[in-house]
Amino acid sequence: MDAPRITFLGAADTVTGSRYLVETDEVRILVDCGLFQGYKVLRERNREPFPVRPASIDAVVLTHAHLDHTGYLPALVRDGFDGRIYATPGTVALCGVLLPDSGRLLEEEAGWAREKRFSRHKSPTPLYTEVDANVALRSFHAQPFDTPFEPAGGVTARFSAAGHITGAAQVTLEAGGVSFHFSGDLGRPSDPLMRAPEPPPAVDVLVVESTYGDRAHPQSDPEAELGAVIRRVVGRGGVVIIPAFAVGRAESILFHLSRLRDRGEIPEVPVYLNSPMALEATAIARTHPEEHRHSAEEAERMATLAIPVRTVDESIALNRRSGPMIIVSASGMLSGGRVLHHVVRFGPDSRNAIVLSGYQAGGTRGADLAAGARVLRIFGRDVPIEAEVVDIGTLSAHADADEVLAWLRRAERPPRLTFVTHGEPSAADTLRRRIKHELGWDVRVPEHREEVDVLAAIEGSVGRSG
Repeated sequence: MDAPRITFLGAADTVTGSRYLVETDEVRILVDCGLFQGYKVLRERNREPFPVRPASIDAVVLTHAHLDHTGYLPALVRDGFDGRIYATPGTVALCGVLLPDSGRLLEEEAGWAREKRFSRHKSPTPLYTEVDANVALRSFHAQPFDTPFEPAGGVTARFSAAGHITGAAQVTLEAGGVSFHFSGDLGRPSDPLMRAPEPPPAVDVLVVESTYGDRAHPQSDPEAELGAVIRRVVGRGGVVIIPAFAVGRAESILFHLSRLRDRGEIPEVPVYLNSPMALEATAIARTHPEEHRHSAEEAERMATLAIPVRTVDESIALNRRSGPMIIVSASGMLSGGRVLHHVVRFGPDSRNAIVLSGYQAGGTRGADLAAGARVLRIFGRDVPIEAEVVDIGTLSAHADADEVLAWLRRAERPPRLTFVTHGEPSAADTLRRRIKHELGWDVRVPEHREEVDVLAAIEGSVGRSG
């Protein structure tokens, strides 16, 4: 019998770069193929040769569309991977927007660095291009939820709902006589937009995320917090900048703004959605109502709430305006995108506000702001931040530690081995301890690039839980 192995090529010791290699003597399946983000030492991993030959991988199976789970795919295909990439229909559609946009932004950032000469490289080059991304999209194959399929000979797979964003899935694999389950990014059971995650099935090996593994979300009402800051800023004639992940979070922000306006709890000031990708992503979300909780009427109100900003010229013109107004723009962690130009323009003015609306990975400008930084390095220069900074943790689309534990308790039976990944070291280890002590499961936090012989680990000859 084949000896199945799992190698943690990413999302181990960090919350980004999800890449899990499941292999037997006959096949190699890569679950997720994400970008490393945040600290420079992590981002530099994106430039390293992929740890195994891309051509040796038989198939890629994706949990969802966010770049920390999909963003390395164009480089993988360019460098030799020629198999199929499997994902849910929603994820396929979103990747059709996200990946070309990522390639385009990488090209723009490299060009900007060359022009302004703020890179240490003489001639900065993008990790991949928009053309590379479009080539990679040809390898995508959509698979519906709850329907088994065969990504490679002798391997079966199935997608189940994870909540979180449109198309987000948990992945169950059976290879070499061992069953694996990958949580992907778990949504919240009470999320107002997305339906709750399905419970984990009975499996041998469970890989669970730990983004919020060491904390609980505040119990406050996110709409009340959002409404209060908008009223405050509008009252002083300011601009509210809401950095938002284009896929998922922008939709959530518009949903809350729409409900606040319907109830008359915020003034009717202009709301701008300045992200072509977010505009397309929200349109895609409307084509998958079965994954959402809100009504068709609420979806329509969301669609008409914001003024779309599509072109670069329109984005530049927005910076010439003054408040009051609300700007929703990507990226959510201030790691790139049009929102940076708005922060440069409006951040130094104390009448304005920057509202952080989700997880801020260490090493990002969003994390710096959340930690109290009042100078941000943007486009090679220091930008003073006098604007009010508000971090609304309840807007997160990630399950917190208590919600992950509640999800685990719904498992049909305890897995024989559990790995905690996709979290900063403190978050991952805190969740590990809780799983061990509250559930009594065999659980560990893997190291980056660690390879585990699954059968040996299950039998107890390998393992460091404790």
